[in-house]
Amino acid sequence: MRKITFEEAVAQIRNEDPRYAPEAYHFIREALDFTTRSLKKPTDGPGRHVSATELLEGIRQYALKEYGPLAMTVLQAWGIRQCADFGQIVFNLVNKKFLGKTDDDSVRDFDRGYDFATAFRTPFAPEKKCRIRNAK
Repeated sequence: MRKITFEEAVAQIRNEDPRYAPEAYHFIREALDFTTRSLKKPTDGPGRHVSATELLEGIRQYALKEYGPLAMTVLQAWGIRQCADFGQIVFNLVNKKFLGKTDDDSVRDFDRGYDFATAFRTPFAPEKKCRIRNAK
């Protein structure tokens, strides 16, 4: 039996679960690679496992790096509104054998993530409003 390509897997997933845009799956794959590199984990072999907490932080950093102040807007356009959505995407890919998991991993591990506004808007918010006094 022929192994399906990533694009074929995403098409199958979207037929079963159309909540997320295809770009969301590509983004998660890229964010996982970014996270693995930033954690200096080997690209294959036994040391490769990335926890949900590590992946969520890597996703946050990667989204900010790639999309800057538009990160939250881009993610929302793809149907991603909270960390639990990242978990759904990851486990959709796990179910298609494109990502692995340990027996201890659960889609619910992503539920305890961060607040999107804090994660994606706060880094670009002005530090303080300036008060201008009337000069006399």
